[in-house]
Amino acid sequence: MILEAKAQLRTKLRGIRRAHVEALPDVTRALLFKVPPAPLQDLVPTGAVIGLYRATAFEAPATSYAKYFQENGHSIALPRFEHKGAPMEFRIWSDPFEENDLAVGPFGLMQPADDADAVEPDVLFVPLLGFTEDGARIGQGGGHYDRWLADYPSATPIGMAWDAQLLEELPLEAHDKQLSAVVTPTRIYGPFA
Repeated sequence: MILEAKAQLRTKLRGIRRAHVEALPDVTRALLFKVPPAPLQDLVPTGAVIGLYRATAFEAPATSYAKYFQENGHSIALPRFEHKGAPMEFRIWSDPFEENDLAVGPFGLMQPADDADAVEPDVLFVPLLGFTEDGARIGQGGGHYDRWLADYPSATPIGMAWDAQLLEELPLEAHDKQLSAVVTPTRIYGPFA
């Protein structure tokens, strides 16, 4: 069954990602994902609302991209959940430098406060557990990003990953959404049609 295969793959990928990140020297990790490479910037229209995420310990970090895009005139948004069963929405993250406008959400992650303005990102940087060279992605399994992308098909989804997360193939289902590009510390995959 595809669900069983995905669950087993997720467990394996979490271990691979953790081992990869733990093997990186702190100084190296601090230098990665600081400024989006120029070809990636070309995928971001002027004035676009940029959706990002607050990375967990082993996900590709997105905070420096938030700072970069905000300094270059973009509004930044983060996912927000009213409760664990609520759909993912995006709200403005007004201060990625001080991060004093965030609160702990129902999944234990920092998210914009209740009073932050709701927005629809034009470009969405997406966390992942694994990806393929043609833009297929496997996430944590909650389906939040796939559902959001299904509701907002005009958004440009860009995966952020470590090189160790590249796979030859993935078990896919009809609801799995293709990425427009993937950025790693050493390469950009895409853009894909």
